[in-house]
Amino acid sequence: MRGTPKTAIIGSGLIGCAWSVAFARGGCTVALYDQNTAAAAQAKDTLTRLASELEQADMLNGQTADDIVGRVSIADSLVNALSGAVHVQENVPEKLDIKKLVFTQLDELAPRNAILASSTSALLPSAFTEHLEGRNRCLVAHPINPPSLIPAVEIVPAPWTDPEAVDRCATLMERIGQKPIRMTREIDGFIMNRLQGALLQEAFRLVADGIASPEDVDTGLRDGLAPRWALMGPFETIDLNAPAGVRDYRARYGGMYETIAAGQRETRDWTGDTLDRIDESCRAMLPLDRIPQAQAERDSRLVNLMKHLGQRTPKS
Repeated sequence: MRGTPKTAIIGSGLIGCAWSVAFARGGCTVALYDQNTAAAAQAKDTLTRLASELEQADMLNGQTADDIVGRVSIADSLVNALSGAVHVQENVPEKLDIKKLVFTQLDELAPRNAILASSTSALLPSAFTEHLEGRNRCLVAHPINPPSLIPAVEIVPAPWTDPEAVDRCATLMERIGQKPIRMTREIDGFIMNRLQGALLQEAFRLVADGIASPEDVDTGLRDGLAPRWALMGPFETIDLNAPAGVRDYRARYGGMYETIAAGQRETRDWTGDTLDRIDESCRAMLPLDRIPQAQAERDSRLVNLMKHLGQRTPKS
C-alpha cells in the first residue's frame, strides 16, 4: 500500500475517535463521520485530548497533537467520508439491526476495493454481512480499547471473507503500528473475550465457593499474574517457567492442571449473593460517582505503562 491511504471512521464515540488518532498517527488521512451531528461536533475536542495525552507521553513518533488532529476531517455526509477510502472502520452501537443497516450502506457507497471492517466485540461478522453483494471484503477488526493506546487488534473473517481482504487489513494495521491477531475463522467472543471470560468465570467461582474475597482475587491478578502478562503471553510465560521450556512445564505441571480442570467444568451464577458480595467490595473501594475519575486515572497510568513497555508506533 503506497502513498497516503485514506480511512473512513464511521461513528465518533470514544472508540471511533481513538481509531482516528491511531490511523492518523500512522500517516493516514482520516474522514470521521457520525449521523449524530452533535456527537460529530464534539469529536474534535476528544481527538485533541487523546492526541495531547500521547504527545505528552512521547508516543507520537516525534509528531505533535496538532499534526494528528490535522489529518482528521469531520465529514458532512457518509458519501464524502467514504469517497476515496481504502479502509472503512465502523463503530456504531452493538445492535444487529443497526450493523446490518450500516453495512448495507457501506457496501453500496464505499469504493469497491475498500475493506469494510467492524469494531464489534460481540457480533460475528457473518451475522451482519451475509446479505451483502460485497460480503467478501467484510470482516471484524476488533480493537482492545482504546486503539490509540493498545496495539492489539483481532481480525476476524466471516466464512465468505476473501483471504486477500484479511491480508490487506493486517498490512494496514501493521503500517499504523497496531498488532494484528489473525483469526482463521469466526467464533463467539473472538480470542480476547474468550480468554477474559475464562478468567472471569474462575474469579466468580472462587468468590461463589467462598475460597477468596473479591479483593484477594483482584490482588492475585493485579500483583501476581498481571506484571508478567504485561511483558509476555501465557505460552511465553510457561516456556520460561521450566528449565527445558514448554514441554518440560507440561511434564512437571500438566497433572496439576488436569486435576484443577475437573473442578472447573460447572459454571457459577454471576448473579444473586455472589454478585452482591462483589458489588459491595467494588463500591467500598470506589463509589459509583467516582468511576469517571477512576477511568481517567486508569488511562493515564496505562499511557505510562505502555510507554515504559516500549509499545510505540513505528515510524511510517
